[in-house]
Amino acid sequence: METKTAESHSLEKSARERGLRVVAIGGGTGLSTLLKGLKRFVLSPAEISSQADSPMIRDLCAVVTVSDDGGSSGRLRKELNMLPPGDIRNCIVALSEDEALLSRLFRHRFDKGSGLEGHSFGNLFLAALTSLTSDFSEAVRLSSEILVTRGHIYPATTSNIELEALMEDGTRVRGETKITASKGRIRELFLVPPDVGPMPQTLEAIAHADMITIGPGSLFTSLIPNLLVRGIAQAIVESPATKVYICNLMTQANESLGLTAADHIRALNRHAHKQIFDYALINQTPASAELQAKYASEGACQIVNDLDALEALGVIPVLGDYLDQGDVARHNTARVAHDLMQLAAQQPRDHR
Repeated sequence: METKTAESHSLEKSARERGLRVVAIGGGTGLSTLLKGLKRFVLSPAEISSQADSPMIRDLCAVVTVSDDGGSSGRLRKELNMLPPGDIRNCIVALSEDEALLSRLFRHRFDKGSGLEGHSFGNLFLAALTSLTSDFSEAVRLSSEILVTRGHIYPATTSNIELEALMEDGTRVRGETKITASKGRIRELFLVPPDVGPMPQTLEAIAHADMITIGPGSLFTSLIPNLLVRGIAQAIVESPATKVYICNLMTQANESLGLTAADHIRALNRHAHKQIFDYALINQTPASAELQAKYASEGACQIVNDLDALEALGVIPVLGDYLDQGDVARHNTARVAHDLMQLAAQQPRDHR
């Protein structure tokens, strides 16, 4: 009996060592879309043992920006003095075991009712748990337990922050909603207050990661804010993990018009004050004529893949068919997750 237990412990240990530790950083719909794909690879040690030859994830962490000040999140933030729950709610739903009833419940948005209209149930649920625990990060942890998520979700900071953008013309715009609506090009982004710290768990997850991903997502309002939280950019640079940028599919009005794939990475590096990435996942599927016309009406287009410029930045491009053709351009989450796992499995591992 003792031998069997020792054997079982040994199998679990080797499975844990074989499973990958992945940290996904971002915000908005981009991060939750990615997490849906990565979730399929998150297995328990016993499950990893039975999938001997396939790359699997033993620990998945999402680091989520908390600067939203619009819609239901913005109202709750203002009225209850809490962190905006929207992006985190989407990540909890994306990682939940049962994407059916509970997930639909969390996404349900009230379309009438004084004070209720426009709020999603998931946001109100997080608001109620925050009120009960007096701790937003604990509310996120409890929500994740209730929905049985396959991963940990950490707000980039638990401090109440705003975004401020310095525009090309020298003017400053305060607040995520106003930045998104502004017409000028953004030169630099700041957090207000500037010196906010991350959760210790975030730095620990980054330090022990095998792979760190940033993106897809709005460059200035979903991705860069995470890098401005004290210690996060430095932790990413110092981590032995493979660092991958998942490039957006289309340019975005007021955030990235005219920016190429390499320009996105330059902006991220500039705000981190470091060179971050080893690889970039780049879509090579052309958008349909209908989709191109739809985005052109907003002044947007597919992002130019300037591969030589990427390589000059020390970044290796990984090309794939990542575009799902629909009413809007979305990443094919299964293909993106598959290629990330293949990439991670090819890297030498440092077992700490």
